[in-house]
Amino acid sequence: MGKCINRLKVVLAEQRKTNIWLARELGKDPATVSKWCTNTAQPSLETFYEIAECLKVDIRTLLNPNESVTMVAEPTEKYGA
Repeated sequence: MGKCINRLKVVLAEQRKTNIWLARELGKDPATVSKWCTNTAQPSLETFYEIAECLKVDIRTLLNPNESVTMVAEPTEKYGA
């Protein structure tokens, strides 16, 4: 079984939104969004950004952390600044 890279299904559920809603918002095929939600396929980084904008969340919310890497320090500047 593949790794669960994204948390898209969880974030959609938390916001009570559906795959179909997201597909319409992004202009994507519902089958493609379904693959993202099941981690069968992953959207591009640019698409992750679009998803974050649609859901009004920080893009990092959509990703599961990489447990093998420890963040030494948080950035001093806000992302996107």
